[in-house]
Amino acid sequence: MITHIASAILYVTDQDESLAFYRDVLGFEVITDADMGGGARWLEVRPAGAQTAIVLLAAAAFGRSPGEGANLTFASSDIATTIEVLHSRGAEVSEPVEEPWGTYATVVGPDDHRVQFNERRKHI
Repeated sequence: MITHIASAILYVTDQDESLAFYRDVLGFEVITDADMGGGARWLEVRPAGAQTAIVLLAAAAFGRSPGEGANLTFASSDIATTIEVLHSRGAEVSEPVEEPWGTYATVVGPDDHRVQFNERRKHI
């Protein structure tokens, strides 16, 4: 049986630059960093303790264009603090946007990947 989403793939120009963003700015952990042969490298990161990971693949090695891949949305338990921490790490973060379901903001990563994070409104 299928139990959860294992990973989402992002095609990037520079895996090391993307790794620095996801690991050092967003605070993700490295799950796998392995040579796949033929110039390809499997680089997988995820938020600490999460089941779902992001695979950062070199676009050129797979005949893809940088920027291709999944649109990602991450949960945040405190969006104001998340924005503050990301700003302190040098990230370009949007202003928070209020919606009926909650609040979200977007951070820009390498290759202009826009990663959204949101805090859902708590139901009373």
